[in-house]
Amino acid sequence: MRIEFQGVHRRSLRRLSLALAASLFALPALAGDITVLLPGDGYAPDVLQAFEKDTGIHVDQQTLAWDQLHTRIITALVAGTAPADVIELDWSWVGQFGAAGWLEPLDGKVEQSALDEISVLPIFKYDGKIVGAPYNNDFKMMVVNTDHLKKAGIDKVPRTMDELLAAGKAIKEKGITKYPFGLPLSVGEATSTAWYLITMMYGGTLFDANGEPAFTDPSSGGYKALQFIKQAIDDGLIDPASTAYGNPEVREAFKAGDISFILSDGPGPLATYNDKEKSRVAGNSAGAVVPNVTGKTETYGLPEALAIPAASTNKEDALKFINYVMGKDAQVQSYLEHGTLPTRKDALMDLNGKGKLESGDAIVEQVSSVNPLFAEGTPPWYPPFSNAAASAVNAVATGQMTVPDAIASIAKAAKSAMNGN
Repeated sequence: MRIEFQGVHRRSLRRLSLALAASLFALPALAGDITVLLPGDGYAPDVLQAFEKDTGIHVDQQTLAWDQLHTRIITALVAGTAPADVIELDWSWVGQFGAAGWLEPLDGKVEQSALDEISVLPIFKYDGKIVGAPYNNDFKMMVVNTDHLKKAGIDKVPRTMDELLAAGKAIKEKGITKYPFGLPLSVGEATSTAWYLITMMYGGTLFDANGEPAFTDPSSGGYKALQFIKQAIDDGLIDPASTAYGNPEVREAFKAGDISFILSDGPGPLATYNDKEKSRVAGNSAGAVVPNVTGKTETYGLPEALAIPAASTNKEDALKFINYVMGKDAQVQSYLEHGTLPTRKDALMDLNGKGKLESGDAIVEQVSSVNPLFAEGTPPWYPPFSNAAASAVNAVATGQMTVPDAIASIAKAAKSAMNGN
């Protein structure tokens, strides 16, 4: 009896704690106001003021660092309250948030003319319904040191895996740099996402139409991707120290001129690489489309979206805000003022046509080939699967595991994660 009483008491206290925490974390909204909760700098004041002038709705925007933001949103949603009327929705949260029913479906509510311009929209569908409006584009692409290519006598950026390997070997043989390829190989999200991308480079996918691992056969893209990583380390194309690197360390090595290619990067840091105050390779770095064995580039997206919590009491005005900032002009303005890469293709083409988009031709071409990593949205079991994949890739890179054993361990972890173990 005592044990049961204590269990009930603990559950009650837990519910009370969550409710109190949520009440502290929820942002109050007045009539004619909406609250917006985003990472980083959020929207520029000019964008918010233009919306307020157009609609008469005041925006109370609050921004937080990424880890704090996730905690705040989760705490409020678990307690059944809205952390804000419009919230951040990362691509990796879609399965968890969708399964919990925390978000308002946006089908038929966001203007179709905007949705038709967004290739990454399927990433924010759960159970066939749109749960987020993509506003900040991010996808995998390659970054190259064009000066290294020129010194090696390479007159075009590699577009196939054979060309990529040949370029790396030529740069190394000429002594231009010791380790041409940059790749994060520590136990972290950057490593698992890099393996996913190389899997695509070899024409593979992670899971088949039945949800079964599609990387266990030696002829599969995922298997070949792991072999590529192992061989590149053995051939001295990747620095063995990369087993302790995440994205920041790889990017610093590129900016120092120590590597020629970042195989798995995104469009976000491109401006930094060409900033003379922050990079030794300024003027010689460029974004490039992801190579593929077929010569036809393919990649996947990691964008961010705006979502409306189901518990919001101001959904109508929240939707007006989303429709406003999803407009072409607002996306162009957000890029010019804050560097938020548009999700709309017409906004990207407009910026590129005016010469205001860094590596614009490559970005515009790559955007057309962005696919979701998971066709039905990121599943709730993604985090443990990703952790297992990163651990296995790291174990191969450090020589603690063979490629077949690593592949088997990833497949086993995927099954376990799917079953909730």
